[in-house]
Amino acid sequence: MASDGIVILVGTTKGAFLIRDDGDRSGWRVTGPCCDGWPINHVVGDAESGMLWAGGGGAFQGAGIWRSADGGQSWALVRLSKGQMDDWAAQDPDFAAMIGWNDAPVPFGDSFEQVWSLCHAHGRLYAGMKPAALLESRDHGASWQRVEGLTDHPSAESWTPGGAGLVLHTIVTDPAAPQKIWVGISAAGVFASEDGGQNWERRNRLSNAGAHHHHDHPAAPQGGETGHCVHNMMRAPGGEDVLYQQNHHGVWRSADGGRSWDDITAGLPSTFGFPIRVHPRDPDTIWTLPLNGDMAGRYPPDAAAAVWRSRDGGRTWADLRTGLPQESCFFTVLRQAMAGDQRDPAGLYFGTNSGSVFASTDEGDTWAEIARHLPTILAVEVLDRRGAVAG
Repeated sequence: MASDGIVILVGTTKGAFLIRDDGDRSGWRVTGPCCDGWPINHVVGDAESGMLWAGGGGAFQGAGIWRSADGGQSWALVRLSKGQMDDWAAQDPDFAAMIGWNDAPVPFGDSFEQVWSLCHAHGRLYAGMKPAALLESRDHGASWQRVEGLTDHPSAESWTPGGAGLVLHTIVTDPAAPQKIWVGISAAGVFASEDGGQNWERRNRLSNAGAHHHHDHPAAPQGGETGHCVHNMMRAPGGEDVLYQQNHHGVWRSADGGRSWDDITAGLPSTFGFPIRVHPRDPDTIWTLPLNGDMAGRYPPDAAAAVWRSRDGGRTWADLRTGLPQESCFFTVLRQAMAGDQRDPAGLYFGTNSGSVFASTDEGDTWAEIARHLPTILAVEVLDRRGAVAG
C-alpha cells in the first residue's frame, strides 16, 4: 500500500473489495473479493498501521469480523456468533469438512446475526450489531465485550425494528474526546455517551417541537422528537459537537451533540435518502444523495442522479450532476455507501446497489465512475495514508 495513496474500502454482498490509487486520485485499481465472499456490511482501517477490519455475516454464517494486518493481502476471521451453517455442519461431517468447520465455541452464541458497522478510534474498535447492540475490542478485534450500558438502556424494550431489522448501523466518535460516543439505531434513534459507554442518553428531541406538524408517516417527526429511523449520522469537524443525520424523513442538524435537532430538509427534492457526508474541515459543508421516497422505488428523483451539497449548514442546497447518469438511473445508494478523503479539495466517493463506485476530486462539482459491475455495494469508506481514516 503506497504511503501517500488512497484505498477505497468497499463492502458488498459478495465480499470486500479494495480500490487503490497511485497517490493523485487519478489511477484506480480494483482488487477482491476478499473475506471468502461473505456479505460485508462495513470495512474500516487504521491509517497508521494499515490494519483493516471487515464486518458482516448473515443468518447462514452468523456474525463475524475479518482482520487484515497486511493491507488486505490476507485476512483472518474472528467469529462472534453462530449461524445456520453451524447447525448443518454439526449434523453432517462431510459438509463440515467441505467448509473447514470446527466446533470451537463462539463468544456470543446465537445472539447476533450480523455485524452492521465498525468504528476504529482512540485505540479501540467498536462494532454495531443486528439485533442492535454495541461491542468493543481493545486488542485490535481479537476479542470482544458487549457495551452493557447501551444494552441495559431503560428504553431498550421499546426499540422497534426498521425495514432491515433492529440494527446499530452508525458509530460516531469525537477525535479530541475519547469518552464521547454517539450511535444510530434503526428504529430507536440517536444515543450518546459521555463517559466511554457506561451511561447513555437518548437524543431525538426536536429543537422547536411546536413548529413541526404531525405527519402520517410512522418514521416522520412527531411527539416532539425526530423520526427514530436514523439512516446515517456524522459529526462535523471542530469542537462544537455539531451533528448531521439523514433519517427516514429528512435531513437534520444538531448544534448541541444531539440534544436537539433542526430540520434542514427544505430545498432538497425529497425527504428520503440514506447517506450524509460532512466536509473534513468545514462544518457547514455537507452532502447527501436524496432518493425519490420510501415507497416509490428508492432511486434518484426523475431517474437522474445528483449529489446535493450545502455550503451553509443546510440553509440552502445545490444539486451536483456533472458526470452522473441523467437518464434511466434507478440505483440506490445505501446508508454507509458514501465516504470522503481529507485532501484539498476534498474527495467524495459513493457506491451503488448496481455495483458502481463514483468519485469526485473537486468536492462534488464533477464525478467519474471508477469501478463498475461489482456486487451490490453496502458500504464505502476511505483509508487515506496522508492523514487519518476518513469515513
